[in-house]
Amino acid sequence: MPWGLKRYQHTGQSHFITFSCYHRLPYLSSTSAKQQFELSLEDTRVRYGMPVAGYVVMPEHVHLLVWEPQRSNLATALQSIKQSVSRLLIGGREHFWQKRYYDFNVRAADKFWEKLHYLHQNPVKRGLVKSPEQWTWSSFRHHAFGEIGTVELESHWTALRRERAGIRFELKKDRDATTFGDPGSTKI
Repeated sequence: MPWGLKRYQHTGQSHFITFSCYHRLPYLSSTSAKQQFELSLEDTRVRYGMPVAGYVVMPEHVHLLVWEPQRSNLATALQSIKQSVSRLLIGGREHFWQKRYYDFNVRAADKFWEKLHYLHQNPVKRGLVKSPEQWTWSSFRHHAFGEIGTVELESHWTALRRERAGIRFELKKDRDATTFGDPGSTKI
C-alpha cells in the first residue's frame, strides 16, 4: 500500500469502490467481458456475503457501491473479483487490472445516494448512451424499474421480494446509509 494511504474498514459503512483496467485500457469494452465481470461480481457477492447496492461496468473501469463482506475482508473480496475476471479475459496480456483500488467510505445517506447516482450517470457523462437505462451493465434498471439482473442488489425492490417470500434479511450497518426508501422513490 502506498505511503499515506489509509483504508477504513470494519466501520459498518458502505464503500464506493473504483478500480481500473491496466493503464486504463478498454479491456471491458466487449459485451462478453462486461457479462463476465457481472458473473464474477455475483459469485463474489455470494461466496463472501458481500451486499451490493450498485455497480457500473465501463470499458476501462468499474464502480461499486458495496458493504463489507461477512466472510473475509473487502480487499480479499475485490481481489477475488479481479482474479476471476482476469483469468478468463487476460488473453495474451501480462496485466489486466491496475494493482490498487479507490475506496471511499460512505458515512451518510445523502452521500450514499450521491454515489449511486454518480455511478449510474457515468455512461451518460462519457457519451456511451443518452440515458442511464440504456446502459445494460449497471444497477440502474434494477433501482429504477425493479428488474432482476445477474447481480442480486440491495434495494427496496429486493426487500419487498424477500418480505413477500417470508425471508428476513437485515444489513447490520449504519442505518442512514442502508435506507432505500419506499418503492415509489425516484431517488436513484
